Amino acid sequence: MPNLSPLRPLLGGIIMLAVAAACHAQAEATSGPPRLAPAALERLDDEAARLERLHAVVVAERGEIRFERAYGGPGVDRPANIKSLSKTVLAALVGAAIEAGVIDSPDRPAADLLGDRVPAEADPRVREITVGHLLSLQAGLERTSGGNYAAWVASSDWVRDALSRPFVDEPGGRMLYSTGSSHLLSAALTRAGGESTLALARRLLGEPLEIAIPEWPRDPQGIYFGGNDMQLSPRALVRIGELYRQDGVIDGTRVLPEGWVEASWTPRGTSPWTGDGYGYGWFITELAGERAYYGRGFGGQALYVIPDRALTIAVTSDPHPPSPGGQFQQELHALVEGMLVVD
Repeated sequence: MPNLSPLRPLLGGIIMLAVAAACHAQAEATSGPPRLAPAALERLDDEAARLERLHAVVVAERGEIRFERAYGGPGVDRPANIKSLSKTVLAALVGAAIEAGVIDSPDRPAADLLGDRVPAEADPRVREITVGHLLSLQAGLERTSGGNYAAWVASSDWVRDALSRPFVDEPGGRMLYSTGSSHLLSAALTRAGGESTLALARRLLGEPLEIAIPEWPRDPQGIYFGGNDMQLSPRALVRIGELYRQDGVIDGTRVLPEGWVEASWTPRGTSPWTGDGYGYGWFITELAGERAYYGRGFGGQALYVIPDRALTIAVTSDPHPPSPGGQFQQELHALVEGMLVVD
């Protein structure tokens, strides 16, 4: 029988290394935030099925899809009208345009980019409105949403109409939810980039995120609607959420400028309806004790990012009236909160 005595120290070292590697792998698997338990996803499925208006839910955890289910509508991988959740996507596009050098800064006066689209008779304060003010809905101009929406979209020039409205606050003042402000961003992107908002979105977001961005409606001058009626699938929305969760980098490619996510998730105004903070296209709230960032659209379109739990959740719903409005959004919040509970 061979004498193994001289090899024992070596064998012992190998065993110790193997044990250490196994412990390290186990530590990596269990480190970080608590993982979603199967029971949490079952609870999500049960609660989602009870919401008649809801169409689809997709949940990604640590970059991997853990749950996706269609309860109606076009499904998880087909485009759906995301209504005003388009504002969140447009904010991402503005960030990508800054990273690509199309726009230099959110501090740039929007009038510089809009050029001759600014009416000669416009209030001089229009030239104080920055790209950042439009992103955070703090332009100060009378809203084009709510009771003013129908007349605005019926006008012959949406950009002129939005810029010709009276000031009800100073630029940088209180949050005034207005799709007209978002549409001005689309017009500014088109003029600054020399290509349509659709072309920019496909090049700066669609290509690096590997998502399809179909055409959506345009205004009478051919500017793609800024802040409403974009068509994206729930899976595509998750990719956009993941871009933010990973600080503007997706698959090793930087798409948004360094610091853009932090700036976007810094409250600049406050929603008069919910009291939630609002940054660059994102609402800021707390769900089940976790800091949460979300975009929302009419009828129950939503995108949530919960960084401390490494979660991104996309929800689409029936966009047609009548809508339960804020009540349904609270039901979506409750849906997410129920999933966050650690069993």
